Amino acid sequence: MVVERTAKEVIIRLPASVDAEDLQDFLNYARYKELTVGFDVPQAEVDKLAVEINSKWWAKNKSKLTK
Repeated sequence: MVVERTAKEVIIRLPASVDAEDLQDFLNYARYKELTVGFDVPQAEVDKLAVEINSKWWAKNKSKLTK
């Protein structure tokens, strides 16, 4: 991995062998950080949203993960 910083951006170079799903998770996190900079949200609200998201994810993926 190579990280370069210019005056306007950060450039990250990764080998083509990086798992696409892992890369997407990283990009989603980077986008989240970009969008939420400067927001001050109470932890209780974050926890509530996390429970909602996890519940929806489990409902969608349960059949794939259980026999």
